Amino acid sequence: MGKKYKITDHLRFIIPSLIGIFFFMVPIKMENGYTIPIGLLADWIQGELADQLSAIMMIIIVLTAIITIIAKIIGEETMMKTPFFHQLFYVSPFWVITRVIAAIFAIMAFFQLGPEAIHGEATGQELLDGLLHVLFAVFLFAGLILPLLMNFGLLDFFGTLMTKVMRPLFKLPGRSSIDTLASWIGDGTIGVLLTSRQYEDGLYTKREAAIIGTTFSVVSITFTLAVIGEVGLEHMFVPFYLTVLIAGFVAALIMPRIPPLSRKPNTYIDDKSTAVSEEIPEGYNALSYGYEKAIERSKKETSVYKFFKEGGQNVLDMWMGVAPIVMAFGLIALMIAEYTPFFQWLGIPFVPLLEWMQIPNAQEASETILIGFADMFLPAVIGSSIDAEITRFIVAALSVTQLIYMSEVGGVVLGSKVPVSFKDLFIIFILRTIITLPVIVIIAHIIF
Repeated sequence: MGKKYKITDHLRFIIPSLIGIFFFMVPIKMENGYTIPIGLLADWIQGELADQLSAIMMIIIVLTAIITIIAKIIGEETMMKTPFFHQLFYVSPFWVITRVIAAIFAIMAFFQLGPEAIHGEATGQELLDGLLHVLFAVFLFAGLILPLLMNFGLLDFFGTLMTKVMRPLFKLPGRSSIDTLASWIGDGTIGVLLTSRQYEDGLYTKREAAIIGTTFSVVSITFTLAVIGEVGLEHMFVPFYLTVLIAGFVAALIMPRIPPLSRKPNTYIDDKSTAVSEEIPEGYNALSYGYEKAIERSKKETSVYKFFKEGGQNVLDMWMGVAPIVMAFGLIALMIAEYTPFFQWLGIPFVPLLEWMQIPNAQEASETILIGFADMFLPAVIGSSIDAEITRFIVAALSVTQLIYMSEVGGVVLGSKVPVSFKDLFIIFILRTIITLPVIVIIAHIIF
């Protein structure tokens, strides 16, 4: 039978979770449409710091590169004394070089040094004076408020309720919904790291880990807010996010059932691992058991300092982990897009398809379709200049549902223990594009 709890135990789960849901999920009507409270706070801070944000982001990116180099010099053993900074700054040589390039780009863009291709309005300034302002503001508030959703039992509650859904629909154990929710609410990389850790602990098979890491490490609500803002359609956030969820759901049904994911072996990381029981104990139902697990989780949160420390770490992780990657990959891809026909060539096969689907500005839209493999923001950055709202909507939604982008989730998957190769990731990216594009286009035609 269920345990007896004090009223404070119930409130410790319910109140933070409801506040978190309010900030991240409750649409608020504005003059020009709907947004969520996080979006309002982000807009406010961008307005207050409008003249300083480019300098702030340049400093953050340069500091990240400097500390990353210092971390390499002093060695892993010293860095291990502070696990958070070890994870953030002791990175592989590839990411060290990426951060150094990002710092050089940021300095050149801010001070307008060197070739115009680097600091021009459509390249360096587009990122440093535009997109990175949005990321600074969204990450600041999202990171601080995130522990309300992550740490007070909401994930445990939903995880138990989802057991009966995940297995038949997605061929996954119920607890995988916690990874999914962590990604959805927090960040795709959180989901990948959770998945990798549970796979290493023998809680997922190779196939389950590959499915979760590449299908459910979805882009967070905060990222989608930044994407829809970049294409100038913030007032359509609610229909946009519903479109992303529907298209993502369709992809999640299909992807585990086709290669390469369906061909992954259904074996554990070692022979000793056995399947974890998903049985609900006698005397409970899914709701009562999930509620008890949620309260047990929330009871562990007793320190206000720990709450703000974790929030602060989230913010630093997002600022210093993501901003340099966006600056480096983003600027290189923007320069390629602006000064070469490379992405036009890649998009040519999609032009007849987009025209057949009656999408306005099909030629411009085709250029954004495959660029998302480099970085998820690039389709929105390049697509933001397209005239037709419906086309910008489709470009933004597709960029989110494609899911695999090398600047973050793809890179983290490759660096983790999740058994997926670069070739697998590219095939999955193409398949997700083919599956989700028609779904998004149909919904877009209904909305517009």
